[in-house]
Amino acid sequence: MHLEPALPGGKLAENVVHFARVLRAAGMQVGPAKVLDALNALQIAGIESRDDWYAVLAAIFVQRREDRELFDQAFSFFWRDPALLERMMQLLLPKVYGRAGGAEEEQANRRLADALTPPHAPKHDRAREEEEIEVAAELTFSADEKLQRIDFEKMSAAEWQDAKEVIARLRLPLPEIRARRREPHAHGEFIDPRATARASLRTGGELLRLKRARRTRRTPPLVVLCDISGSMHRYTRMLLHFVHALARSQGARRVPVHTLLFGTRLTNVTRHLRERDVDVALEKVRTAVEDWAGGTRIGPSIAEFNLRWSRRLLGQNASVLLITDGLDRDSPEDLKQAMARLKRSAHQLIWLNPLLRYDKFEAKPAGIRAMLPFVDAHLPVHNLEALRDLADALSEAQRARA
Repeated sequence: MHLEPALPGGKLAENVVHFARVLRAAGMQVGPAKVLDALNALQIAGIESRDDWYAVLAAIFVQRREDRELFDQAFSFFWRDPALLERMMQLLLPKVYGRAGGAEEEQANRRLADALTPPHAPKHDRAREEEEIEVAAELTFSADEKLQRIDFEKMSAAEWQDAKEVIARLRLPLPEIRARRREPHAHGEFIDPRATARASLRTGGELLRLKRARRTRRTPPLVVLCDISGSMHRYTRMLLHFVHALARSQGARRVPVHTLLFGTRLTNVTRHLRERDVDVALEKVRTAVEDWAGGTRIGPSIAEFNLRWSRRLLGQNASVLLITDGLDRDSPEDLKQAMARLKRSAHQLIWLNPLLRYDKFEAKPAGIRAMLPFVDAHLPVHNLEALRDLADALSEAQRARA
């Protein structure tokens, strides 16, 4: 099938730039360099057929496996009509809002609809009806409160951007513990002989007042083990934003936050997440990780952590955040042994599980049953409200352990 000119006059560059903007607004990593590469590649490959267009643009713009479906939908909608945005929306909206499909397809369609809809375009009738019903039912339920409870998997592109800005401002008050070191204090529980002796030199060796000290308090290190398998990849991106904000929010305390990702293998990305710009940091993480959105081997990954990283990272009463859905096909006995050793090494072990968003969640999979006995807390991690509750959970687990 031959492709007709996208616009009168054959404005190839304008069409490609417009298409790249749509992809970027929908959440894909598309920059000016890729647009130039696409234009050069199209001139070399030719534009006689639609298949050639698709192959060239997909090779340039699709860098992640999870973006393939979004690109396919955008390509189908965008290049179908030469009138671009106005006539595209006439074709797009009935399919975006009226087509029944799985949660993954619905999420991709919603992000694509937001990217293609101009800012001045009226909202779809069904979207307006749902908004009116929700406002009538909850009355004073503000937009910020609504954003707190939206599942990361169901967020639109605009909601996704708002959530990232909220996470960037999020401060997690990590619990403090008493350390062995002491500091001077007027009403401390310990007598400081050295400070008392120094003070007596001013009075000719006569002890007029005992100097006292108390134990210092410090925040222990935090180790994050995050699952990046196919079943978790829609949550992993937002959770990495959270980990980046957590590492950058400690300020002068400089609390060590170590992050390791695992799918079929274990990768330490702590150094990459130290970048000030979160987008640069995540791009470096995606480059360093080879098994993004692939399979999962929870047991072997935790066993590798116990063998290679446990002694280095779990000293000084470090806490562990284990982020995974617990869906593992390997032997549950091996997973149980790995979790038991991790539990003995960590000061506290918190499991964050997005499957807890379901009200009727039951621990039926063998992997989940093998992990549950060894965690101090089992919490949901599917929206902003769950991330805010994490601070209370860490403090509560600390008090329970004490």
